[in-house]
Amino acid sequence: MKNSNYSKVYRIMHWLIAVSFMLLLITIFLRLTWMNKYNVAAIIQDFLKDTDLVLTQEQLIVLAKKIRQPMWDWHIYIGYFLVGLFSLRFMLPLFGEMKIQNPLAKNITAKARFQNWTYIIFYFCVLVSLLTGLIIELGPKEFKKPMEEVHELGIYYLIGYICIHLAGVLFAEFTDQKGIISRMVSGKLNKE
Repeated sequence: MKNSNYSKVYRIMHWLIAVSFMLLLITIFLRLTWMNKYNVAAIIQDFLKDTDLVLTQEQLIVLAKKIRQPMWDWHIYIGYFLVGLFSLRFMLPLFGEMKIQNPLAKNITAKARFQNWTYIIFYFCVLVSLLTGLIIELGPKEFKKPMEEVHELGIYYLIGYICIHLAGVLFAEFTDQKGIISRMVSGKLNKE
C-alpha cells in the first residue's frame, strides 16, 4: 500500500478534531460519574449534616446543577468549536485538501471501501450530533427534549468510532503502512 505524507492542514485539522472529541468525552464522563447531579447533591447533603442548614432533595439537585454548570458550559463551547471545525472540514476539499473518499469508487480494495464507509458514517453521526446540539442550545424550547434524546446517543458512536479508528491505525502501523503514526504527527515518514 502506498504510504502518503499528510499535509500540515490535514494534520492540524485531524488533531484539533481529535482533541475536541476527547474533551467532549471528558465532560460527558464527568457528568455521568463524579459530577453526576446526585453525587454532587449527596456530597452537599453530607457537608450540611454537620450544620444547622437543611435543604430538600430538589434544592440539593438545583445546587448540584449550578456547581457543575461551568463544566457543562465547556461542553457547549467545544461543541461550537467543532461546528466551526467541521464546517471548515467540509469546505477544505474545495481547495484540494482533505478530500472525502468515495466508498463506491471502482478499483479500491475492500479495506479502503470499509475505511471510506466508516468515515462517511462517522461524518453523518457527527453532523447529527452537532445539529441536535445546536437545536438544543439555539432552537425552539419544544424541540429541546427530543433533540437531547438523540444527542445523548452520540456517546455510543463516538466511543465506537474511536475504538475502530485506533484499532485500524495500530493494524496499519504494524502491517502495510509502517510509519503512519509518525506521518500523522510530523507529516513525513521517519526513516530509522
